[in-house]
Amino acid sequence: MRAFTFAQATTVNEAVAGGGSGSAYLAGGTTLVDLIKLEVLAPGRVVDINRLPLRGVQLDRSGLRIGALERMATVATDRRVVSDYPAVAQALLASASPQIRNMASIGGNPLQRTRCGYFRDTATPCNRREPGRGCPAIEGENRTHAVLGTSDHCVATHPSDLAVALVAFDALVELTGRDGSRSVPLADLYRLPGGTPQIETELRPGELITGVTVPRVAAAQRSAYLKVGPRVRRLTTVADAGQIVNLKAARSQMVGGAIFGIGQALFEGSHVETPSGRWANANLADYLLAVNADIPPIDVHLLDHPDTPFNPVGVRGIGELGNVGVAAAIGNAIYNATGKRVRDLPITLDKLLD
Repeated sequence: MRAFTFAQATTVNEAVAGGGSGSAYLAGGTTLVDLIKLEVLAPGRVVDINRLPLRGVQLDRSGLRIGALERMATVATDRRVVSDYPAVAQALLASASPQIRNMASIGGNPLQRTRCGYFRDTATPCNRREPGRGCPAIEGENRTHAVLGTSDHCVATHPSDLAVALVAFDALVELTGRDGSRSVPLADLYRLPGGTPQIETELRPGELITGVTVPRVAAAQRSAYLKVGPRVRRLTTVADAGQIVNLKAARSQMVGGAIFGIGQALFEGSHVETPSGRWANANLADYLLAVNADIPPIDVHLLDHPDTPFNPVGVRGIGELGNVGVAAAIGNAIYNATGKRVRDLPITLDKLLD
């Protein structure tokens, strides 16, 4: 991590005065801190805005207004949002993990940077990070990249679920900068990569999101947000592990094995970049693992049948028993749902569409 100056602002004007080219605003920090550690971003100045009076959720006849510093978890469970804008609440709940949602802010979420592994790996070229160096994702590892809205310079995607729902409702973002305040449709805030993928938004230097407003839409109360992708909603595992001595420890072992199986089936895989032969995901930022948000309720049933032919006590070690068969069961479930048999793990959307 490179050195930077740090400041805490208590008013919007103070924050804007401390912002500008070469600076960054810190709210939840769930994206910014990671990118600074990776040296993808190297701001000379970081302005902490968490003390600004930019919280609150208001609902009236004109629509919904959310303060930029309101946390995602708070908005996702707000009864007014759940009732009048269910798609917004569902998009928030589909985002990240509970821990991240407790930290991440409404104003910061739409400004997330791409999850492209080449962007986050400073050892590789990336037009979005260093213009003119090329986009290896076009011919490299790109199964999670964009199909529409791309250019010859960049095929990265935007990671925000919330932004999708807000754009559908014609939401506006409230911006404050040194030239004053303005409101911009969220859809117009983003720029397609074109020939300048390093310029991702229409934000002016030092401009700060202070709130998001969602107009009253007739269909909003009947809306829903559906995130399509292989995801396990429930998992039941039954095992005969002999005499169970410690039920809590045995169940924990089985749950851990099931989690490994979910990762094996849907996420984990090493990818070789052609024609260079380079490992495209040789770090924990790009090698996908199942996280909290990916794990469903897991039901564990242990038969507790003593295996006395094995030994007088009837005890057997569980070991990797919880992992065996989980990936195959998920593959069978996907086959039963789609009619597509995928035998190459992990099972991803591109393989289902192939």
